Amino acid sequence: METSNAAARWWAEGLLFENCSCQLVCPGHMHFSQLCTHERCLGYWAIRVDEGEFGDVLLAGVKAVIAFDAPQHMISGNWTEVVIIDEAASREQREAMAIILTGHAGGPWEVLAKFVGRRLETRYLPIAFREEDGRKTARIPGLLETAIQQIRGRDRAKPVLFENIFNQIHAATQVLATGSTDYDDGVIRIKTMNTHGLSSHFEWRVESS
Repeated sequence: METSNAAARWWAEGLLFENCSCQLVCPGHMHFSQLCTHERCLGYWAIRVDEGEFGDVLLAGVKAVIAFDAPQHMISGNWTEVVIIDEAASREQREAMAIILTGHAGGPWEVLAKFVGRRLETRYLPIAFREEDGRKTARIPGLLETAIQQIRGRDRAKPVLFENIFNQIHAATQVLATGSTDYDDGVIRIKTMNTHGLSSHFEWRVESS
């Protein structure tokens, strides 16, 4: 049910990571007015909600992947996008996350939704995430295989960070990484190797209207 629910108060916190076809760092990540590395920017955002509520629906544990195909000048709009939500989520959680991630509940995803020209039907499929030693992976059987690995810094015990970065969906502190992805839904096709990747622990919050 992807209908407006702007009256609902909601918040969510958790892990967000991404990989796209740009060289590190994706210019569009810094600002949509910058030209991406290639003619199209192809990538995804992977989301794991650790805590959150949409009205009276608890969101903790829900996972989602948003795949996109955007022009080199991302601010021009006309993106193609699809939201995929873990089928393990309850019906109420599925509906809440679909409303949030398609931009119908306000907040950062409402801003990003303005750039989407073609939205594919929301899908509900099994999503598996893993984290280990600076590596994060996501898998949707038959659809997505991806991994990002944080970049080594001078102090190899610490990640390489962006600090004080403004981004609609990421936290202000972000961990730089490189990633590789295979994804193909018949419309959006992503195949990368050692390209732009990063992660952060997001906090989204919208007060009721």
